[in-house]
This record gives sequence, structure tokens and C-alpha cells, in this order.
Amino acid sequence: MTRIRHLEIRNFRSIQTFDWTPSNGINCLIGPGDSGKSTILDAIDLCLGARRSTSFGDTDFFGLDVSRTIVIQVTVGALPDALKNLDAYGEFLRGFDLRTRQLEDEPRTGIETVLTLKLEVKGDLDPSWTLHSDRAAHEQLERTLAWKDRSLLAPARIGTYANANLSWTRGSVLNRLTDERADLGSELAGAARAARTTFGAQAGTQLSQTLQVVTQTATDLGVAIGASAQALLDAHSVSIGDGAIALHSEAGIPLRSLGTGSGRLLVAGLQRAAAAAATVALVDEVEYGLEPHRLMRLLDSLGAKDSAQPLQVFMTTHSPVTLRELAGNQIFVVRQEPGGIHTAICAGTDDGIQGTLRKAAEAFLSKSVIVCEGASEVGFARGMDQWWVHCGATSFLAHGGSYVDAGGGSPDQCFMRGEAFLKLGYRVLVFIDADKSVSTVGLVERFVAAGGQYLTWRSGLALEDELFRHSCDDAVEALLNKAEEVVGRELMAQHIKSKSNGQVTLDQIETEGLISGYTPASRELLGLAARNNKNGWFKSVSSFQEIAKDIVGPHIANAEPGFIEITNQLWRWMSAAA
Repeated sequence: MTRIRHLEIRNFRSIQTFDWTPSNGINCLIGPGDSGKSTILDAIDLCLGARRSTSFGDTDFFGLDVSRTIVIQVTVGALPDALKNLDAYGEFLRGFDLRTRQLEDEPRTGIETVLTLKLEVKGDLDPSWTLHSDRAAHEQLERTLAWKDRSLLAPARIGTYANANLSWTRGSVLNRLTDERADLGSELAGAARAARTTFGAQAGTQLSQTLQVVTQTATDLGVAIGASAQALLDAHSVSIGDGAIALHSEAGIPLRSLGTGSGRLLVAGLQRAAAAAATVALVDEVEYGLEPHRLMRLLDSLGAKDSAQPLQVFMTTHSPVTLRELAGNQIFVVRQEPGGIHTAICAGTDDGIQGTLRKAAEAFLSKSVIVCEGASEVGFARGMDQWWVHCGATSFLAHGGSYVDAGGGSPDQCFMRGEAFLKLGYRVLVFIDADKSVSTVGLVERFVAAGGQYLTWRSGLALEDELFRHSCDDAVEALLNKAEEVVGRELMAQHIKSKSNGQVTLDQIETEGLISGYTPASRELLGLAARNNKNGWFKSVSSFQEIAKDIVGPHIANAEPGFIEITNQLWRWMSAAA
């Protein structure tokens, strides 16, 4: 059960430098478009694949600079005995410490024996595949891996053309399931001859006029083709070998004609069955062609839930379904630093990562994240974004932004989740009320020092307080109408009576607003009543989204300056996400 222990990429496509020690099982790469995820899979395939040659172009070089050699090195462990043969590969055997995850050039007792395969492409575009160790390079020793041994390491690529694995072609997963091989040389040759003859008899009548013209032209020009040209199958095209033997259904329908998703699903299952012979699989955009329930089945086939880790899988995805099915330690966030330096950061299982994966997997597929204290902040931010789009701005979502609902409660949880996203390279804003203080000493300072930003209302105020205290009279009237639409006038009246100890009624406040405008005392009371703990007037994403888009946005110019400044801060952060 071979495993890739270390991957090194230099000057390949968008990647100038990449060093990675993958996990033993599922390695799901996520990150923004063009971050290099598929390039990493291609690098593994090109270095380990059972191929004698492949074509490269200038575009395969980082920055189109052909003076910088492409180098891909894959270190492989859990080797079969044939690859640990001292006579054949002794000078190239190295060591890998599974505990420290460090590669050593000399094998020794207590660490795993490994081999490093190296693909090198220089400016002449001629690739070379060799084994590598520092001591062999120092002694100028060079050796390639024998073809039969290379086939032991070749990964299975489960991609768009996965159906190629549904016939007995070279490298097909079918040839790895068992040691059975068809020995049908004479029968296949005879079948080819019969096919040519049968086709010629049928085609001759349908192409007779063309054949007559060809015969006459050849005769006139003295080209010897005999008495009559025939339309037979090309002998080269119907030279049938083992690759012509393909799987068919009971009804005789070739399984190659399965849909893309079905083909991938079947091949993944076959790859799992063949794991003893080929244990590394590559899957680009694992969700492609599959409905969510079949995607979940595919991930199961690849061993996503299997503690025994039957396969080492390298996959990419843009699907929240995939992320919800995986554990945090199976997910790696690919980041591109300045100068083409790439990293792959394991999401891990700490800091609430697993809970966030279940609740807001979409956030891991974004570039910028707003961690909101609750549904109110999510709805407000989304609604303001919609208002700004209405005014001609580009949506936060179009910039690759997302929202995470921290579920209310302590603001500490918001900062902890924000800190977890910061560690993975995301741009993070924490958006919270100011009616509760952070209890963890140094948490906010640590978050800001790591590059995070946070936005909150004035001291002691929640979102509802800000809305009723600092919006213009017209906006307050619209908020009351919205509350009546959402929770009903009776409940509103009860809350106002309760919060004022029976001293004030809803009718009194409304009359006051019509005659002389809403007083500071009435505004304060409305804020308290609106954020009632059990039955808040607007406690949903959709309600606050509509309030922000239809009330706050259109009236923001007439709001209190401090409230305007806070919404402007939100705008500046969201619009800078590009």
C-alpha cells in the first residue's frame, strides 16, 4: 500500500515553490480559483504516472520563464519489497520519519524506507524521469525506475475520462483487480479479419458510385488497385488487442456510455477494490457530474469515513457537500503567497472548525469571511450589500465573500472562529453587538494582531438599539410597520408594556411620532422591546435583510452620523474584498 510522503514542486505552471507532506488518507484541496489545486494533482500524475513520455510547452514553466527548470519530486513510502532491493536501488533509498514527518537522505533503523522520483524539464522541453537522493547526486549517479516497478506506483486518475478504466487498456484499474489476463491473441486477430470482411460486403453496395469513380480514376492513372476498389475497415484501425475488451451491461450496452458521474462512481469503487495494487488516486473536482447523494457515496468509496484509510486520495472540490462529509484534518487550504510560493494548510479539527464545516461549509470556499454574532448580523450585512449593489456597487458575494452565523451567545465564540479562519489564510471580519463583553483575556488583541478586524455598535448597544435610536423618524416608522408585519401588533404592545413597567403603550409612541417625532426615551424603549430575548421582532436573516435593504439603506443619509460611520466601515471592508 504505497503512500506519497512528500511532494516538492519548483517552477511548474503557477507554482514557483511548493513543499507539502500530505496525510495518509484523504487530501482534499480547496482554495480560490487559479490557486494551483489542479496543478498539484497534475504534478503528481506527471511524476508518478506510468508513461514513457509526455509533451511540455513554454506555458508549463512558471512565468513562461524556460530558463528556470521544472522540478517535481515525489517521495513514496510503504514500498513493496521489489522497490527496496538494495542491489537495484540501494544508492537511492532514503528515510522518512513518520513521527516528525521529516525526510532524511540516509535510511536507518526506526524510520521508513522511501524512494524519491524526480521529473525534470529544461528549456529544451525534453522531460527526464529519474530517481533522486542527495548522496547519489553528489556522486553523479543516475538511474531510472524500471518500467514494471513504475507501474507499481502509478496513481489512478479518476477524471473526466474515467470511463477509460472500463476496458482492459494498459494501466486500467481492471488490470489491477486480479492477476487474470485474457490470452486471446489468435481469436482477437480472427475477429478483426471477420469484421473487415463483413463491413466491406455491406459498405460496397452503399458506396458503389464512389468506388466506381475511384476505380476508374486509378485505372486511368495507371495505379494498380485491381478490378475494383473496396470499402473495408482500415487494418490498423481494427487491429484488436486487449484494450478492445470492454465491460458491457447484461443488455450488451457498453459501460463506457455511462454518464460522467456514474462512470466516476463505478471507477472509484473499482479503485477501492484494487487498492492492494494501486493505492493512490487523483480526482479533480470530485463533485463533477454527481448529485449530492451520489457524491456522498463516492466519498465513501474513496474511504472518507474509513479509519483504515484504504486509499491515499488527492482531490479538489468547490462543493460544500464534500466539505460537510469530510473531517477537518482531511481538508487542506491551498494559498498562493507573493512570488508564486504556495502552501497547503490543514484545516484541522480544533477551534470549532468541524462545527463550522457542518454549519457553514461555504465559508471555506470563499476568500473573505464575516463571522456574525447571529442571524441578525448576517441578515443586516446581506441586506446592506444588496442596497449597495442597487446603488451600483459590486456584491460582496461576487468578490468571493461569505457569512458565518456564530449562533448568538458569547462574542468570544465569534473571535475564536474568526481566529481559526485567520490561521487558514482567510480575510476575516467579526461583526458583533456591543451589549456583551468579551470574557477571554487577550482574545481580541490576539485576533487583531493576527490581521483580523472587528466591527461593533456603540458601547452597550445591540443592532435593534442602533436602528431605533439612530435612524430618522421615517425609518423608525417603517421599522414599526415591519415589526407589525412580522410578529403582529399585539405582541409588540405586550413587549412595550413589559419593558416600560406598564407606563407606556404602543399607541402612545405612535401618536408621539406623528405629532412631534420620536423622543430619545421612546427610541430607547423600542430598541429594548424589539430585542426581546424570547420573541424578538426581527430575529431572522430574511427580516433583517429586508430591513437593511428596504429601510436602512434608503434612509441612511438622514441617520445619526455615528451610525452612518459604522455602516461605512462595513461597506469599506466588504468592498475591499476584491
